[in-house]
Amino acid sequence: MVTMAAALGLTVGVSGCGADTTADAGSITLTVVATNYGDSVHKNSLGYWDRAGLAFQSSHPGIRVVAKVYPADTVDAKVAELVKRGKAPDIVQTGSYAEYASKGLLYSADELLSIPVQAGFVPSLAQAGEAQNAQYGLPFTASTRLLYYNKDLFQRAGLKPPTTWQELLVAARVLKAQGVKYPIAVPLGPEEAEAETLMWLLAGEGGYTDDAGSYDFTADANVSTLNWLKSNLVAEGLTGPVAPGKLNGSQALKAFVDGDAAMVNAPLSLMRQIEDSTLNVPYGTVPLPSRTGKTVPTMGTADWTIAFKQRGHRKQIGQFLDFLYGDKYVTEQAAEYQLLPVTVTASNAMRADKRYRSLWNGLDTLTNMDLYPLSDTNWARVAAAIRSKIGASVKPGGDPEAVLASIAKAAR
Repeated sequence: MVTMAAALGLTVGVSGCGADTTADAGSITLTVVATNYGDSVHKNSLGYWDRAGLAFQSSHPGIRVVAKVYPADTVDAKVAELVKRGKAPDIVQTGSYAEYASKGLLYSADELLSIPVQAGFVPSLAQAGEAQNAQYGLPFTASTRLLYYNKDLFQRAGLKPPTTWQELLVAARVLKAQGVKYPIAVPLGPEEAEAETLMWLLAGEGGYTDDAGSYDFTADANVSTLNWLKSNLVAEGLTGPVAPGKLNGSQALKAFVDGDAAMVNAPLSLMRQIEDSTLNVPYGTVPLPSRTGKTVPTMGTADWTIAFKQRGHRKQIGQFLDFLYGDKYVTEQAAEYQLLPVTVTASNAMRADKRYRSLWNGLDTLTNMDLYPLSDTNWARVAAAIRSKIGASVKPGGDPEAVLASIAKAAR
């Protein structure tokens, strides 16, 4: 997520809501630190916060909103720095919440939101924002991973999108025989292996946690899934010239955009990447096939809005967030960046609107989505262990059970 401002090392403030100056007498200034979802082609998130802040201020003249946006890879460090200095923002929009919730620094959703707004979140996302029996993470955006397939390569090979692992295996064999460089790219490299791994584990009826929410890496289903990948896709050379443990997600997506990969698991934002490329590869999307074709949860991700107690602006924060979670701004954010809406009403409206047809497969996964165990304060350490170790589980001679056991130690 590179912007001109980020490239120049600048901090961007919401221009329409005023610079970070002393508020007028009798007014309250809400400070917001947010993630920038923009890139070199599409506008950054500054405009979104500008529009929302100005519109809110027009109906709440005693409350000003001053926002700053940062690239995704620096926003957490910036927030941590502000919190350490005793200058926590009122509102932060980022990828995690558990650490601050565990320290009692955040307002809960029921301290901030009106009942209709709190009840309007997609249930799976609201539940994923809970810690210590209260919701502290308010879902801001959501995404899912789908299996993208190259329609030209599939048509040339006489193939249909697979619905089971066996169909996927047969398709990959046919594509390899036709000279496709990556019949299916499987990025288990250190960049973001926790996403690819969770997709496959869910498809194999496993996952990172058990039904009670406790880590369960060495479950039989997980071991079986990694053994299948190693013994079939990897052993037969169907994952391309780069070993999964060395292949990063960005490389896999580039291979698909360049027409070198026939299949890849990817976020919805890959649609924008394809449209912006010169090749504009014709593609389709389906959920990653499960072992038997049975419907299983789809891997999802979410970013969150959290509200810090430090400055004591509970009422004003709640008013702004009630406004921000109206359908207009929820839909606008999702549509601009190929993300999923976080409220039921916005989701239903987008699913019924042909303008958002490209997101329909993703929208259909919202009610059956499995997210990272973000409420666990150990998750960052566990995710790092997955990134560094999981690739070894599927290499020739790899031992999936031993690798999963070593990852499980990071969760203790």
